[in-house]
Amino acid sequence: MVSSRTILDVHILQTVPPSNLNRDDTGSPKSAVYGGVRRARVSSQAWKRATRRAFDGLLDPAELGVRTKKVAELLAARITALGVGLEEAAAWQAAADTITAATGAKVAPPTRKAKGDGDDPAPESQYLMFLSSRQLDALAALAAEGLTESGGLKGSGELKEFFKGKENKARAREAANTRHSVDIALFGRMVADASDINVDAAAQVAHAISVHAVEIESDYYTAVDDQRNEDEPGAGMIGTVDFNSATLYRYAAVDVDRLRANLGDGLRADEPAAEPVRRAVEAFVEAFVTSIPTGKINTFANQTLPDAVVVKLRSARPISFAGAFEEAVQAGGDGLTGGHVAGACAALAAYVPEVERAFGAVTEDSWVLRVGERTSALSGLGAEVGLDALVGAVGAAVAKRLSGSAG
Repeated sequence: MVSSRTILDVHILQTVPPSNLNRDDTGSPKSAVYGGVRRARVSSQAWKRATRRAFDGLLDPAELGVRTKKVAELLAARITALGVGLEEAAAWQAAADTITAATGAKVAPPTRKAKGDGDDPAPESQYLMFLSSRQLDALAALAAEGLTESGGLKGSGELKEFFKGKENKARAREAANTRHSVDIALFGRMVADASDINVDAAAQVAHAISVHAVEIESDYYTAVDDQRNEDEPGAGMIGTVDFNSATLYRYAAVDVDRLRANLGDGLRADEPAAEPVRRAVEAFVEAFVTSIPTGKINTFANQTLPDAVVVKLRSARPISFAGAFEEAVQAGGDGLTGGHVAGACAALAAYVPEVERAFGAVTEDSWVLRVGERTSALSGLGAEVGLDALVGAVGAAVAKRLSGSAG
């Protein structure tokens, strides 16, 4: 018997006016050829970062992580906060030794020298380290224990000896590999020097693509020197910036079972085991739906929200509906408007039931959030809800499924 899974699919149509959300190495908006025509594209990394940043307003900081090379500074601050009387440089070294013991990563001062008095800068890892707040707290506590072992403060250099003990090194590794934060559990983590503490991502995020063909345009701008004299002609600065505008199809999937495995059980004895997963799923849905990458945001103020959102809970594999837009939507193709939203909604509404019927993938857990008459074609794809109701309904459905599977 094939075991049932819990997969969350999120499909979004979102119109963005002139903008440059995600640019390439030349400064132009990213693009891709799909269905034989050039499409606007926003990379998955750009929208994952926007989603992670949105978590700051939705989750307790203790449930989040930090991805940085400056991990020694973060950990050193936690070590000194525990009352360990170390000077700044000694605390940095203690933190570096602890990170190395936990992850195998080399943490050392960068080759660049500090300006001014010539002091060495804080140690940094050679690549981005992604650790949860609780993992940093656990490592700080372990470092403090090593520094004060057998009474009295030891030199930070002696902490290396503490971690040479097999048991202590194992404790450091365990501290870095348990109590993962929501963002680590969703988006994963790779530690080049310790593959055994890698975390497989529970979330997949597609590159957003326009549902129609797109051309890149260029804005020529000038800036005037406020203090120039009247007899000084010309601008103080001139330049160009590339942009496009598009109706995007966005898609993400969350393997709820993988998310549960990454997060572990409830954090408190009185907390249901599914509660951390419910919070994570609700935060992901709200953050992914409402976030937007900030590329050139001050230049274009492209602060839009989605035109339509379709969310489905599945019991097998994720299903993207990008195929609905393999044939580029034509402006006014619905015969009613001159834009792309209505045509995109009509294409999606026709495609979804055909795919689900053909592959036996129909699901009862389906919700639709939509704005205005242009999106009315999607009304039959699920229960119509607003954002708050959508977030709550998805969280409740996920918790119910997990409780049922646990039983």
